[in-house]
Amino acid sequence: MMHLPTNLFVFLWILPFCLAGEESVRVEEELISQFEEQGEISTLEQLKAKIGPIKEPPRLHHYNYSHLTSHIFHLNTKFPNLTHVYSIGQSVEGRQLWVLVVSKHAAKHHKLIPEFKYVGNMHGNEAVGRSLLVALAWSLLHSYNSNLWIRRLVDTTRIHMLFSMNPDGYEESREGDHSSVIGRYNANGKDLNRNFPSRFPNYFPSGELQPETIAVMNWSRQVSFVLSANLHGGTTLVNYPFDDYPTRGRDSRYSPTPDNELFVRLAYSYARAHTRMWKKGPRCINDDLNMVIDPQHGIINGADWYIVPGGMQDWNYLATNCFEITIEINCYKYPYEKDLPFLWNENKYALLHFIDQTHNAVHGFVVDSETGEGIPNATVSIDNKAKIIVTDAHGEYWRLINQGEYELTVDANHYQPVTKRIHVHSTNRSPHVDVGIFIHPQSGSMYC
Repeated sequence: MMHLPTNLFVFLWILPFCLAGEESVRVEEELISQFEEQGEISTLEQLKAKIGPIKEPPRLHHYNYSHLTSHIFHLNTKFPNLTHVYSIGQSVEGRQLWVLVVSKHAAKHHKLIPEFKYVGNMHGNEAVGRSLLVALAWSLLHSYNSNLWIRRLVDTTRIHMLFSMNPDGYEESREGDHSSVIGRYNANGKDLNRNFPSRFPNYFPSGELQPETIAVMNWSRQVSFVLSANLHGGTTLVNYPFDDYPTRGRDSRYSPTPDNELFVRLAYSYARAHTRMWKKGPRCINDDLNMVIDPQHGIINGADWYIVPGGMQDWNYLATNCFEITIEINCYKYPYEKDLPFLWNENKYALLHFIDQTHNAVHGFVVDSETGEGIPNATVSIDNKAKIIVTDAHGEYWRLINQGEYELTVDANHYQPVTKRIHVHSTNRSPHVDVGIFIHPQSGSMYC
């Protein structure tokens, strides 16, 4: 694994601004219109034509812990050159938190190959994400030799899949559960999506960190993930940060990050690649499962939906290099197995397309101008936005970005900061802007 400098990760205590619900919808609609005009958003029909036919598993299953473990290692045995299996830790009851990496460079980080992750089954009774990740891994591996788009994705990305963050809760949950909390929590009765360090601990203490939470935190610091999605169940929408707000009140409040435009694009990219998530109207066929606030385009700011302190996506944004969204992938928490093919068909192109968003980034190396060696722990910022990216041990960085013109600033201890103008446009989205930046020792500033 590639280790990041944990001492440089600090929480950015960003005070979000508040907009009323109608205003947040207006902001989203304006941004979506802008992205569509720029060609930043692909429809499902466009993606089907672009990606082409993929091989799909003959049957989809719910897997208990034993069966899931066997299946993961079966894929690893069958595709040893494209997979790598590891555990990030254990649950309260001692179950391994298995991760399968699918990549041409599966065993270890390769320079200029970005790291991506999917996390499933954080709430143990929200079972669909777990099963769809198994189907996704199967399709990526079996389509590798027949689908050029998937081959390119696997060759140029390290795709990490944590199938179940809460295997103990899953073992307690029951197939056919629509909306209960049986199995939701870990074996200590804790909600893992309220357990990460909060920006506002005086208002929302997260409590003692759970083994599963600690494992994910350590993992996310060890691997320099660029992009991530957390798969949940209970409705059909994409939720983007921030999830919390600095008051004790539980009413929904719009709480965008300084990277709100980027998060709206990422969220809508998934929703628009889904068969129906992007359409207006109720989220679920069963009205009993619909929320009072139904997003107009299948996306919503987390706190504008309902406030979640100690959530994983906020922690990723504030404490690591990673941008994460939460995908509510289906309305029933734990549907019957016979419903899985329908849910896979709804989400399969969106799951593939979202991985590909990892490459919409400015990336490169920060190196010493005299020695040419990479500089670890250097900071990379865009237009002085609050999200700071930290270079890895080789001086490598990846920073997700929308189309536009920016100033990229690099700084490091004992070096003068350097600012470089970059232009990201539709014909330069992939491989995008590969910037090698030379940091000069403190003998004067430089602007290029």
